[in-house]
Amino acid sequence: MRFDVISLFPDMVQQAARVGVTGKAIENETVILNVWNPRDYTYDKHNTVDDRPFGGGQGMVMKYQPLHDAVTAAKADSFCESKVVYLSPQGKPLTQSLLQEASKLSQLILVAGRYEGVDERFIARDCDEEWSLGDYVISGGELAALIVIDAITRLLPNVLGNVQSALQDSHSDGLLDYPQFTRPECIENEAVPDVLLSGHHKDIEQWRMKQALGRTWQKRPDLLKKKTLSAEQERLLAQFKVDVD
Repeated sequence: MRFDVISLFPDMVQQAARVGVTGKAIENETVILNVWNPRDYTYDKHNTVDDRPFGGGQGMVMKYQPLHDAVTAAKADSFCESKVVYLSPQGKPLTQSLLQEASKLSQLILVAGRYEGVDERFIARDCDEEWSLGDYVISGGELAALIVIDAITRLLPNVLGNVQSALQDSHSDGLLDYPQFTRPECIENEAVPDVLLSGHHKDIEQWRMKQALGRTWQKRPDLLKKKTLSAEQERLLAQFKVDVD
């Protein structure tokens, strides 16, 4: 898969992306990452990418033309079907299902805004969607772009050492993940649940499902409202509620 990021800080994106899972994917050429600086598509001696907002107000707004030309260059460089996403607090919330759908794309162009935002005409004319990390504001879209790249990369074939890892992550099936334990078996009189030491795979699988359902009920009940539970899941959740009473 190919990621193209439109950013005024290309080094920030390139350097951070070459660490960990995304770095290995780039090294193995499972992922291609390019960063396009709008300053390279300006025509004045100062490489101006922003200007004062019409109507007055605080801050500066990124200009249409450099952003448009950068996106055009990214599209022309690949000749494959692409989606352009502007990372914005006003966008649709980033969810695991949205990321899973995006992982099927050949090219994803992520636009990292700065200052007070970008000219609205760029969003309307050049962007297919707006995505948001949540209901808060950060200084620029670079960190958001890196999060999107990381989250999608781990869903791609042959990226994670264990292909089941991404499938078992929190939110992958609409539930939070079950608790995880490793050695030693006991820490200050707190022991690992016996079922995980039993070797009975069916019992372990059932315990993990019950814990995932229970954790979601405790921490994110809103997720359960969106999910249709099977009869077995309903039974396990009811059992969990009894256990914690």
